[in-house]
Amino acid sequence: MLSEIPVEFLDRLTQALAKQFGTDCEVLIHDLTVKDKDHTVKCIENGHVTHRKVGDGPSEVVLNALHNPQVEDEAGYCTVTEDGRLLRSSTIYIRNKSGQIEGILSINYDLSKLQVAQNILEGWMGGTSHKPLAPQKITTRVEDLLEELIERSIQIVGKPITMMNKEDKMRAIQYLEESGAFLITKSGDKVAECFGISKYTLYHYMDKTKT
Repeated sequence: MLSEIPVEFLDRLTQALAKQFGTDCEVLIHDLTVKDKDHTVKCIENGHVTHRKVGDGPSEVVLNALHNPQVEDEAGYCTVTEDGRLLRSSTIYIRNKSGQIEGILSINYDLSKLQVAQNILEGWMGGTSHKPLAPQKITTRVEDLLEELIERSIQIVGKPITMMNKEDKMRAIQYLEESGAFLITKSGDKVAECFGISKYTLYHYMDKTKT
């Protein structure tokens, strides 16, 4: 567990923040010191917001932190749940004295009720509502997160896998590498299968993109 912060304090912190902002606000702690990175959720309050619970896997934010330790805190950005609800999210990285990221405090506020109120007000005032473009999706399983990243890599290349040449596949795999997708257990098998290549070829492409 986090080396310099007691678990009891983290529990109290998540409970206090959740009570402060109400039942539409999910607060959770990811523990990045665990050996099994498929189960990073250590503490959570109001998990019904994203349908997550203690012991669930990492989000894309977690993978990014594991892959890019220089990442900085981010507040007030938009994400979306698997069932399409818009959230306002903040991510605070918990570092030890050496500056290494050991945990993540994540806050996700469900904007559904506020959107309804906004639509009603704008209807009365003759305005139109605007939705943010392509918010990041919060998944409940690491398998779903991996599929989401693979789909995004295909979109970046801009053509179906059956039409991709070697360079296209290397570009997609480079995105997956940079997004931390290969930190997910057995992700190499899934990616190799999706792109119709052997694991040896996959690792060869990964080495090539690094150089």
